[in-house]
Amino acid sequence: MTTYTTGRFSGPVRPAVVSTTSQERFAERARARRHLARRQLLLTAGGVLGAGGLAWLLLLSPVLALDPQKVEVTGAGTVVAVDQVLAVVAERAGTPLPRLDTVGLRDAVLDVPGVREARVVREWPDGLAVQLVSREPVAAVPEPDGGGVVLLDEQGVQVGRADAPPEGLPTVDVPVGDERTLTAVLRVLEQLPPDLLAQVGSVAARTQDTVTMQLRDGPQVDWGSADETPLKIAVLQALRAAPQAAGASVLDVSAPRLPITR
Repeated sequence: MTTYTTGRFSGPVRPAVVSTTSQERFAERARARRHLARRQLLLTAGGVLGAGGLAWLLLLSPVLALDPQKVEVTGAGTVVAVDQVLAVVAERAGTPLPRLDTVGLRDAVLDVPGVREARVVREWPDGLAVQLVSREPVAAVPEPDGGGVVLLDEQGVQVGRADAPPEGLPTVDVPVGDERTLTAVLRVLEQLPPDLLAQVGSVAARTQDTVTMQLRDGPQVDWGSADETPLKIAVLQALRAAPQAAGASVLDVSAPRLPITR
């Protein structure tokens, strides 16, 4: 610090804050630019390191790797073998969840016998939820050689076979190779409420318009075609509850607006 004297007063003099020469100003500006460049370089390096660390965590780290022990399978029903679904998932064990191809895994699960639909959901940090819709059998069709029965779902897809019709499953008798008639029968069974379906012992049809059901408690139901099935269901339930139809051996709802009992 310096002093100055003016007349009778003297005091301290502070050094100049801003450089007074062009050379000094240029030097200050250069230092400022270097400081700014170093700061930008450090920020960029920090961002790159941070992004690299995040990428490693998401794509390579075992923290998010799929653990087969944390896979939950639901909706297998009575047909799908859960161990087969788990085996398909286990092939992806150790894959970080962000890299897991859930669409490809879903397609692989659909190849498991009995699976109709599938949905794969990530369960962070290292699990999966596999939600299935299984193909449940609705009918048993005797094999032509008499060696057993083929189990079909509501879409006519074979979901298994058995030596004898499973308990509670209706048998279906249609001409061999007649897909149209079989489809008509399955359409009827698909629309029946569970309580009525459980009472159906067998279904027979020579054509798609001559579907006939035999109920387990006795009456035969002439159904006709698969058209107007909801109305036919309501009429059948009304007939079975009516005292006038008690003891009838045949309930004909093929023309639901003009039902017949005999």
